[in-house]
Amino acid sequence: MNTQSKVQDLPALVPARMVNEFSYCPRLFHLEWVQGQFQGNADTAIGSWTHRAVDRPTGQLTEADGSFDGRRATSVMLSSERLGLIAVIDAVEASGGLTVPVDTKKGRPPAHGPAWEPEMIQLCVQGLLLQEHGYRCEYGELYFAETRERKRIDFTPELVGKTLALVDELRSVAMKVDPPPPLVDSPKCPRCSLVGICLPDETNVLLQRQQQPPRRLTPRDSEARPIYVTEQGAYVGMKSGRVVITQNREPIAEARLLDVSQINIYGNAQVSTQLLRQCFGREIPVLWFSYGGWFSGMAEGLPGKNVELRRRQAGISRQAGLPVARRLINGKIRNCRTLLMRNSRGRDEKVVATLKRLAEDALVAPSLESLLGTEGAAARLYFSQFTTMLRKEHKFDFNGRNRRPPTDPVNCLLSFAYSLIVKDLTATTYGVGFDPYSGFFHRPRFGRPALALDLAEEFRPLLGDSLVLSVLNNGEVQASDFVVRAGGVALTDDGRRQILRAYERRLDSEVTHPTFGYRIKYRRVMEVQARLLAANVVREVPEYIAFTTR
Repeated sequence: MNTQSKVQDLPALVPARMVNEFSYCPRLFHLEWVQGQFQGNADTAIGSWTHRAVDRPTGQLTEADGSFDGRRATSVMLSSERLGLIAVIDAVEASGGLTVPVDTKKGRPPAHGPAWEPEMIQLCVQGLLLQEHGYRCEYGELYFAETRERKRIDFTPELVGKTLALVDELRSVAMKVDPPPPLVDSPKCPRCSLVGICLPDETNVLLQRQQQPPRRLTPRDSEARPIYVTEQGAYVGMKSGRVVITQNREPIAEARLLDVSQINIYGNAQVSTQLLRQCFGREIPVLWFSYGGWFSGMAEGLPGKNVELRRRQAGISRQAGLPVARRLINGKIRNCRTLLMRNSRGRDEKVVATLKRLAEDALVAPSLESLLGTEGAAARLYFSQFTTMLRKEHKFDFNGRNRRPPTDPVNCLLSFAYSLIVKDLTATTYGVGFDPYSGFFHRPRFGRPALALDLAEEFRPLLGDSLVLSVLNNGEVQASDFVVRAGGVALTDDGRRQILRAYERRLDSEVTHPTFGYRIKYRRVMEVQARLLAANVVREVPEYIAFTTR
């Protein structure tokens, strides 16, 4: 549901690139220009590399009196208050009294004509700006780097009229708080860099705007992976574009910063200011944990520019957030029940039936207090059956859930796994544009990332409990991987490393998304769910649907 609320501080000048984006897809334009969201991909990286020469300012664009004839200038910025436009023109050339803008494109021209319409629109904006500054400009040229050819685009009355009308329409869309709906089954979507943010097919399915199942448009999973620093006294710095970890000034590990998605610090280790600044610029979160694995905090760059999402998130009181909380807890209980049915030997079938009923009760809970009671009852029943999912040779005692500090190895593993889930969801929700500390089910108290804890509910059985069952049943951890201190149980350094490796393997496993039907890694599932929650908060989709497995 779109609102007609106005954006009060609409910039006076529209960049030519944004006119191109609007012509290509109005929703893409709104996400980038109004909400400030951007995500690079291979195409944008190639485009930046292709533009490296023309991005350096060279030459001078002299007065429009013919003295520029025969010359060339690159990276020329022009603007016009009357037109409300601004552009950085890749190159400006002049010959015979005519001034010609030249725009560089990374690919090749289309088979049907000289160029795609958004490219011609962007070039026309540049021509209009040159005319506005008194230059005689009748056409422009598009240089296609792949084929190394130029295509002439005449600034006809039809193209000029279409460009100016598009700018007027653009401003009208920019004045609205909510973005336009996604394109339906469009061939433009698969290679769009913002497809993982926009979720066009997923949104259209939830809005019943398309009948066919969604394409798997989520971006290919990045090769970047987290770094975990568990060595006490280690120093994490940067040298020649690489993260370098040293201890007593001796290097112990290193990785290209390009290959790093997170830096996780356990206990007492130092991080250099230079590395932090590079991480901020690349949107790489740095997360700190206590030696025992308690998630302490996170450092990241400036918060996401999607202010409207945070405004609406803050406007939803805990009671107004009840529909979302119901879905989250329903999903958690269903996933607990599924895990029990898959792995339990000798389970109590009455417990399975009761969990099904409690999941249904969660969907109609009249208040958050009632929902909390339902969740607590389900958790007690579920953990009463947890040992039935462990093999007989399992030697660790487990008499129900306990924490802070955990008093047995199983609870120690559960707490550590849950802290990993929460840290990933804290980083994910922050990256999407949420305030991770303002939730719908958990109270935002004691510095807890309440929203990350909310989303963690549906993932605890799927990622946390299944991880613990796997490492115990496969014998990946032994009694020697734990240490007992004053009645509390903690992992040793070797035990912690073993769990971290198992957790990363679990995130890399693929699962079928229950709503959209495509295969997706758990690492990506977290972001998809956070973005679907964001779409619900801004009222783009009618309800949030928790992630569940069968």
